[in-house]
Amino acid sequence: MRKIFCGPSIVATVVITATTGTAQQAEHYRDNLPVHHPAIQYELGSFDHPVASLSRSLDAGRLTLDLDGRFGYLPSLLHHLDIQLDSQVLVFSRTSLQAHLVSPRSPRAIYFSDTVAVGFVPGADVIEIAAFTSKRGTSFYTLNTARTEGPKIVRSTGCLSCHQGPATLGVPGPYVGSVSTSATGRPAFRLGTVVVDHRTPLDQRWGGWYVTGTHGTQRHRGNRPAQDPTRTASQGDDTNLNLTSLRRLLNPSRYLTPSSDIVALMTLEHQTHLINLFARISWEAKIATYDGEFDTAESNARQRGVEEIVRYMLFVDEAAIDGPIQGVSSFRRTFPAHGPRDQHGRSLRDFDLRTRLFRYPLSYMIYSPLFDDLPPPVLSSVYQRLFEILTGNASTDQFGRLSALDRNAIREILSETKIGLPAYWHQQ
Repeated sequence: MRKIFCGPSIVATVVITATTGTAQQAEHYRDNLPVHHPAIQYELGSFDHPVASLSRSLDAGRLTLDLDGRFGYLPSLLHHLDIQLDSQVLVFSRTSLQAHLVSPRSPRAIYFSDTVAVGFVPGADVIEIAAFTSKRGTSFYTLNTARTEGPKIVRSTGCLSCHQGPATLGVPGPYVGSVSTSATGRPAFRLGTVVVDHRTPLDQRWGGWYVTGTHGTQRHRGNRPAQDPTRTASQGDDTNLNLTSLRRLLNPSRYLTPSSDIVALMTLEHQTHLINLFARISWEAKIATYDGEFDTAESNARQRGVEEIVRYMLFVDEAAIDGPIQGVSSFRRTFPAHGPRDQHGRSLRDFDLRTRLFRYPLSYMIYSPLFDDLPPPVLSSVYQRLFEILTGNASTDQFGRLSALDRNAIREILSETKIGLPAYWHQQ
C-alpha cells in the first residue's frame, strides 16, 4: 500500500486501478488541476484548519508540546489535534519519504480524525502531518522529533509528486492503496495497485498493511507480503487472517497501541476518497468562476460531480460485507462517541459491521468543515439532491439499495443534528 500523505503513508505511488462494487473497474481519470491557478494558489495565503491553528499557537508561544520519554512529541501532538490513539493503523510497504526506515518489522503508524492525519515511524527525524480541506485540498507538514525549547510545525513541499494524480482525483490529497510487497516491504508496482475505498471488495484490500480483528471466512491481503492485488485472494495463508495480535510479526511496544484495527482501516478508506471528491468539485467550481465559465459548459460537469458525491456519501456502491467484522481496539466505541445524536440516540457514526460499514448509510463527513466549505452553489445542489433521494420512492429510483427505513432514519437524524440544514428539510 501506499501512503495517505508524504509522511504517514497509506497508499501507492502510482494508481493503476480502483474498484467499484464487486467488479474491478478502471477509475475515471482526472487531469491534475493547476495548483498555481489564481483561484487556487495552493502554496500561498493563510490556512484555516487545526494544524495551521496549532502551528500559529506554537509560533506565538501560547502553548508548547510535551515531550514523552518513549514517543517524543507524538502523544502531545495527537492530543492537541484531537486525534484518538485507537485510530492507529500500520502500513509496512516501503512507500514514503522515510521508506528506508519502514519494513514489516518497523511499519509506519497512521493516526487520523475527520480533518487531520499524522504519520509516525519509530526512529524517524520527523513526524508527518496532513490537513484536509475542501477549499485548499490537502496540505502537508512535518514536526521535527528532536527535543527543542520551541517545537515548530513546518509546511512540507514536494509531496504533490505522489499526492496529486489519478489516485487523488487530480487534487492534492490522501489515498489508500493495496500493493504487492516483497518480504522486506518493497512494493512491486509492476503488479498493479488497487486504490481502496468503501467500494473495494475486502479480498482486494490491505496489501502492505497490518490488520487486526476478526472477519470470519472473508479474505484480505493484509499481514503478509501480498500477491497480485488485481486478482482475488481466494488462496493464501489462513494463519494471517483473523489476527487479534501482531506480536509474532513486530514489537508492539514501539507503538502507542498494539493494533492496526480493521474497523479503523475501513473508516479511513471511506473517508479519503470523499475528501478528494470534496476538494475536486471545490477546485473545479473556483477555477470555473474565476475563468467566467461557472454558468456555462461547466454546469453539466458540476452536476455530475454533485451526483458522484451524493452517491458516494450514501454508500450506494459499497462492497458487501458477508459476515460480522470485529476490531480489537476501542475504536468501535470511541469513534461513534464523537458524533451528534438525535433524540432516539441515533448517530451517523454508529457502525453496523454485519452487512455494511455503518448502521445509517450517509457519511458522517456531512458534519465536517470540508462539507460545509463546499462552494455555496455546490453545497445547495448536494443538499437538494440528498433531500430528493431521502424523500423519494425506494422501490423505483436508482438508489433502491437504500430502504425506506434507511431513508427515514437518515432524514430524521439530519433534521435534529445537522447545523445549517436548509429550511425545506424541516418543513417536510
